[in-house]
Amino acid sequence: MKTNIKNARPAAGHTVTATAAYVDKPRHSNAGFTLIEVLVVVVIMGLLIGLIGPNVLGQVDKARVTTAKADMATLSSALDMYKLDNHFYPTTDQSLEALIAKPSASPVPKNWNSQGYLKGSEIPLDPWDGEYVYYSPGDGSVPYELISLGADGREGGEGYSADISVWGN
Repeated sequence: MKTNIKNARPAAGHTVTATAAYVDKPRHSNAGFTLIEVLVVVVIMGLLIGLIGPNVLGQVDKARVTTAKADMATLSSALDMYKLDNHFYPTTDQSLEALIAKPSASPVPKNWNSQGYLKGSEIPLDPWDGEYVYYSPGDGSVPYELISLGADGREGGEGYSADISVWGN
């Protein structure tokens, strides 16, 4: 039974406090966010992504180019070790596979390292999941050519789609 606090008289020896007036009022929960608050947060997040996103994505492409150069430096060192042991670089037909498995095609290396010249059993792919292009002898005065075709996977290109050569050109 609800009691109307305004007309109620306290029992003998009891007093009524101001908080007692709220006893019979229904309680409403104000938990949660309004639509406006949610929209403001979405707009702020959109602005942040729009401003920061291009900078972060640019760093990913730059990191892939750096990774390709580091991978090619490793492959180049392995090719140099191969030449030190065998007095020649692998031919284009023997490919980079000559660094992990002894070639059977001519010229057959006589001092091929039984552990191979790279760690692992596979030639690494470039950061765009393409194969590194190798041919020997190289153009001009270079003994071999080692190239990543870049982001587009085709010869030529500009920016991050440009070819990356072990010789820096």
